[in-house]
Amino acid sequence: MNVVSSRTRLATAVVAACGLTALLAAPVAGHTAASGDDGSRPGEVITLTTARVGAPGNPPVAVVPFTDAVYASCADAPEGSRGCLTVGGVDHPYEIGQLEITVGQWVAFLNTVDPEGRDRLALYEDTEGSSAWPKYGQVDFDADARRGRHYSVAHPQWTDKPYGFANFLEAARLANSLDNGRILSKETRTEGRFAYVTYKVRLSPRTERGMYDLTRRNATRTSDSGFVVPSQNEWIKAAYYDPSGGGTYSYWKYPTNPGVFGDGAATAPSPTVLNPVTGDVTNAATQPLASYHASGLPAPSWCPGQVPPSVCDTANPIGLDPITYADVYEGSLATVGQARTTSPWGTLDQGGNAVEWTDTITPPPAGPDAGRVWRRLHGGVSNAPAFQMWPSAVGLQPQDNVFYAHVYPWLGIRIGVIGNPAARS
Repeated sequence: MNVVSSRTRLATAVVAACGLTALLAAPVAGHTAASGDDGSRPGEVITLTTARVGAPGNPPVAVVPFTDAVYASCADAPEGSRGCLTVGGVDHPYEIGQLEITVGQWVAFLNTVDPEGRDRLALYEDTEGSSAWPKYGQVDFDADARRGRHYSVAHPQWTDKPYGFANFLEAARLANSLDNGRILSKETRTEGRFAYVTYKVRLSPRTERGMYDLTRRNATRTSDSGFVVPSQNEWIKAAYYDPSGGGTYSYWKYPTNPGVFGDGAATAPSPTVLNPVTGDVTNAATQPLASYHASGLPAPSWCPGQVPPSVCDTANPIGLDPITYADVYEGSLATVGQARTTSPWGTLDQGGNAVEWTDTITPPPAGPDAGRVWRRLHGGVSNAPAFQMWPSAVGLQPQDNVFYAHVYPWLGIRIGVIGNPAARS
């Protein structure tokens, strides 16, 4: 599934089944700048491991969106190519999450910033719950739970899966919570040629200001040191740029292996096979590997063992009939890291699993768009074919797309680090 196309099979099916009125309702209004900013409350602790990305000043590469090629510059792209972009060049060292943000980490964030369970920041949709969506529901809400425990992982199997219902504003709020939080420890280690940093951070309930001032619709970074949502160039460099010169112009075709540009999916990684009741990867010995929907093969899929298969196959919050539902919703998110195939910098799952937000603002795909802010996304998805993992898959979506918040369970977050946030803790 192409999350960035102007019209998808998913959108067509949902519009036919439900109509646009309910799904495109306006977001909750009336939040004040102070919402979520009560700094007196203690937060939960999460552990975040990043991969260090060096070689500052690396050369960028040119891409034409969703085409099977890279070029040394846009001047080398075929004549008449529209929308050529130069991507991947970064002039500073930085860090990027080794893994995607998990459901367990997201639940810790929710309980930190919304201990009363009032959802004043509109961080939760009913479609994220296991009752509304047995196959894809990750997070349950209990209005009667005690303070700081209103949100819970829907089933234990979801704890180490990527959180999949994110919009950019949620990703930015998580970055702010980390940025305003307290770093309890910071440890650096090397594994072969890769360098990793593990942070233990007590999250802050302050979400509206920090690295991103969310009183501004087009929020950008406010500091050169702290936790961030990676930029498009930072994301692409970590996924594809090979400092040893492998690939084409030093860029891989997939975040898992150099591949061969121009050969379609012939050199794509193998698709994961998932345990049908846990979502764990069962074929990790097959390398390179990624969670995506390879042509001619079933999409990687699972359903929590606590749910009867007949319910998983049919029950959905969108009102799709079983045949349409089975056709549109095939792929599932796998346990993070279990594909085991690293990018040139040691990250995992930048190819497949969940598509991930960046903080890069981009023009809308065609003309004015009523003031909405659009951001770039990358990474493929377990429900999509191999081309979604190419460096040219420079997708875009409104940063607060209400439609996808209801119907798209594969939108994830990967956190980055710039500068030295430990010095400010």
